[in-house]
Amino acid sequence: VQLVESGGGSVQAGDSLRLPCAASGSTLSINLIGWHRQAPGERREAVAFITRAGNTNYADSGKGRFTISRDNAKNTIYLQMNSLKPEDTAVYSCYGWVRPTEDSWGQGTQVTVSS
Repeated sequence: VQLVESGGGSVQAGDSLRLPCAASGSTLSINLIGWHRQAPGERREAVAFITRAGNTNYADSGKGRFTISRDNAKNTIYLQMNSLKPEDTAVYSCYGWVRPTEDSWGQGTQVTVSS
C-alpha cells in the first residue's frame, strides 16, 4: 500500500484546511487508515482514524474540530480541520494498517498555523 498526502500549508488561527491522503496498491487490504502528526520536539501522536467498517476515532485535541472521511471510489481519505490553532502546527502523516506485520506511511505534509 502506498499513501500520498497533500493539502498542507500555512494558515491563520481559526482557518480551515483539508488534507487528502490518496491510497494505491492493495487498498482493499487496509483495515485502519488515518492521520498522525508530529510537532518539532514532540512525540508523534495519533490524530484521527477510520476503520474499514467506517468507525472513526479522534484524539481529544481534535474532537469537535477535525473530521475524517473517506471516498472509496477515489481511494482517498480526508482530514477536515476547522478552527485551527497554533498548537496544531505539525507534520501530518497518513498511516495505513493492514496487519501487525504490515503497515504504510505517507511522506508527510506540513501544516503551520500562525496566531
